[in-house]
Amino acid sequence: MTFLTKTIREKLLRNGRIRQALEAEGRADADFIPVVKLFTPDAGCTWLLTEIDPDDYDIAFGLCDLGMGFPELGSVSLRELSALRGRLGLPVERDLHFAPMHTLSVYAAAARRAEAITEDESALRAAALAGEP
Repeated sequence: MTFLTKTIREKLLRNGRIRQALEAEGRADADFIPVVKLFTPDAGCTWLLTEIDPDDYDIAFGLCDLGMGFPELGSVSLRELSALRGRLGLPVERDLHFAPMHTLSVYAAAARRAEAITEDESALRAAALAGEP
């Protein structure tokens, strides 16, 4: 999986461990800033990942947009992402210019409104101000 550097993988695992610890305490209030944005350059799919399951390093969690107008929070197999190819045979890539400024819940709220993951700052600010779940 060349799209995840060692540093990114460590951040994702750290967040996964934090979520696991919070859930063990009966809290489910972890809302991380995305660590990495992945996309298919030739298929319209995008993933904003916040964590990796510390019990299964193949499973990542984040906002998933398969380009059908219904982005959703969920889990994804990193092994499947690494094997995925778009219409032109291009692999999943990491957005090297992604600079997240909001938590995943804000990106999810803005994506629900836009029917796609968006980095439009006005849409993200509106979602943050609305405080949507």
